[in-house]
Amino acid sequence: MAGSTKRPQRLRLCFVGWGAIARRTAELLMQRRSAVEIVAVGVRSPERQPEGLPAGVRLLTSADELAGLGVGMVVEAAGRDAVAAWGEGALRHAGAFAVASAAALCDDALLARLIATAEEHGSRLVVPSGALGDLGALGAASILPLDEVVHAIVKPPRAWRGTEAGQILDLETLSVRHAFFRGSAREAASRYPQNANATVISALSGLGLDRTQVVLVADPAATGNVHEVTAVGDFGSLSLRLENRPLKANPKSSEMTALSLVKLVEDAVAPLLR
Repeated sequence: MAGSTKRPQRLRLCFVGWGAIARRTAELLMQRRSAVEIVAVGVRSPERQPEGLPAGVRLLTSADELAGLGVGMVVEAAGRDAVAAWGEGALRHAGAFAVASAAALCDDALLARLIATAEEHGSRLVVPSGALGDLGALGAASILPLDEVVHAIVKPPRAWRGTEAGQILDLETLSVRHAFFRGSAREAASRYPQNANATVISALSGLGLDRTQVVLVADPAATGNVHEVTAVGDFGSLSLRLENRPLKANPKSSEMTALSLVKLVEDAVAPLLR
């Protein structure tokens, strides 16, 4: 029997935003020769040409311009405001909308609109695992009742610069580990959207935004961005710890954030899911 001559499927991809996470994700996809074609990038102003765009990429300023482009997936990596601006249009005109700025989903009305649009158009709203790598075990555990989920984030003081942590601590001279926030995932992600974005991911995987407990820590001894997720329930108990290297171009984010997007994109066309 002759071998198949069918060419492998290529995913037509659009990024919303061309910051550190989007650029790193695109760089890795191209290095790996993934079955992906980056056809468009959503920007605020087309007059200002972003640096390092792949050849032939079309600049878009609204989700309506996705119509007719045959985009299979839109990857948002531009901040939580972009989720509201692009989400419903992306779900109408593309097969999937991946939300890297998960903190935007603390808005219950927005989340409901996005889910309703996905249902109406047969598309999918996807929340990548981001800095957490993979929370499949927590999602599986939540099929049975969960009693408690705690998500602690530990980062060097410099990673908390420009946030409310700077009003609570002297981040420049801090010499001991200090937990400066304890509260719900909804509150953590709303007050620290760049640093605590991943708490929305653990919350959506488990007990939800209001019952997931979050602890935010500045630690001068930390060399990376650490996530510690623990859960207890009818399934048993779970303990997950990841120490991620900060993204070189943005220490508030982790390298794993871009890596998780690469895996998400590649899984969309992979013949083997693992």
